Amino acid sequence: MSTWSSDDLTDLGDAQEIQIAPERNDGSLRSPTTIWIVRSGDEMYVRSANGPGGHWYRTAETTHLGQVRANGTTKDVAFVDEADPAVNEQVDAAYMTKYGSTPWAEPMTQPGPRDTTLRLTPR
Repeated sequence: MSTWSSDDLTDLGDAQEIQIAPERNDGSLRSPTTIWIVRSGDEMYVRSANGPGGHWYRTAETTHLGQVRANGTTKDVAFVDEADPAVNEQVDAAYMTKYGSTPWAEPMTQPGPRDTTLRLTPR
C-alpha cells in the first residue's frame, strides 16, 4: 500500500519532469538529474533513459535512497527495484500514455531502460 498523499501524487506523479538526486554512500546527494516520472495507480516509477549505465541510476542502486523534486514538492525517497513483469507492463503503458507524443517514449519501454524500473516510496 502506498503512503503517498494525494498532493504528492499530483505534484510529483503528474509532473512532466522531476529532479532526482540519489544519495551517495556518505549520505550526501548527487547533483540533481532531470528525468521522467510516471504513475500507475497510487505508485510512482522512474527509469534510467541510459539503462543500467546511467550515472544517477548507478548511485540509486548502490544506496536505494535519494530525493525527488517537482512542482514545489521535495521528498526523500527509497528506490525499490521493480522486476514484476505485470507491473512493468503497467509502467510501459504509463510511459506511452504520458509521453507517447514524443519520440523518446517508446525507447523507455525497451530493454535497458525497462530493466531499471524503480518504484519510489516516501521515507
